[in-house]
Amino acid sequence: MKNIFFALLSLLVLSSCTQPQNDNAPQPEQKEWAIALHGGAGYVSKDMPEDRKQAYMESLEEALNIGAEILENGGSALDAIEKTVNYLEDNELYNAGKGAVFTSEGKNELDAAIMDGATLNAGAITGVTTVKNPVSLARKVMTDSKHVFFSADGAETFADQTDVERVDPEYFYTESRFQSLKRAQAAEQESGLIETNQQKAWKYGTVGAVALDKNGKLAAATSTGGMTNKKYGRVGDVPIIGSGTYANDLVAVSATGWGEKIMLNVSAHTLAAYMEFKNATLQQSMDYLVDDVLEPGDAGFIAVDKYGNFSMKTNTGSMFRAATDSDGNKEVGIWE
Repeated sequence: MKNIFFALLSLLVLSSCTQPQNDNAPQPEQKEWAIALHGGAGYVSKDMPEDRKQAYMESLEEALNIGAEILENGGSALDAIEKTVNYLEDNELYNAGKGAVFTSEGKNELDAAIMDGATLNAGAITGVTTVKNPVSLARKVMTDSKHVFFSADGAETFADQTDVERVDPEYFYTESRFQSLKRAQAAEQESGLIETNQQKAWKYGTVGAVALDKNGKLAAATSTGGMTNKKYGRVGDVPIIGSGTYANDLVAVSATGWGEKIMLNVSAHTLAAYMEFKNATLQQSMDYLVDDVLEPGDAGFIAVDKYGNFSMKTNTGSMFRAATDSDGNKEVGIWE
């Protein structure tokens, strides 16, 4: 009889230990949709001319409205983020598409990636020079090929088989970006340093968007011109799935910042894994990545979780960013 009693007691204790510890914790409120975007992180002085600041704020608002309207009307997260990123790629204020920075060889080489959280399918391209909107080609890689990642000439050949818009490489030329290259190269020759503080401030340019749609599906996309004065063949974090771009059924993440640091920490996936295995909230996971994993000055991130919560955080001092959701929550900003 005593053995039976202890056996029952052991089962009761074991059962209580395996129960979730937060049974009484309120469940997060489910939003119908949400979207967040970024236009690059780095150090941007608060002494920025007022007209330039206004141009950035207006463009962030416009990009946000594009994605939000698609989601409000029942469109997919994939459509919302692609069109949002397309707008940013077409705006020379940002280091993607039209505003891409120059490589050390004086070229504009573009990278992009997109990921469908519902299927874990993704598409990525790197080193393209004639594709007007690289993120749209990345989506074609995801939907129209059996591969995930095409590079350089191979990506251009794949683009030949699609209907994505093509342009002459001269389309990507902007005088301000070309002068940034010249200053970077002059500083490099004078000091022998690979990077000056001025270069560092401008290398954090990248655009991205993440979204949750009314069907509960998440998606992430990122597009960039890379790093000013980057060396031959250099590939950053953006097209590396799990580093600069990642989405699953729990969260969607897009990164901007020092690509090498983001890659070495598999950053976007690290945030998602922390959420899953630590049963952490989106904000807890974002804080862990930005504050504990990465070092000050490394990067910034945007993310949306399956409940429609959004988080945007950087440790670089500033990040062009915007977000909104179906409940009317909204944030548009540059500095921390």
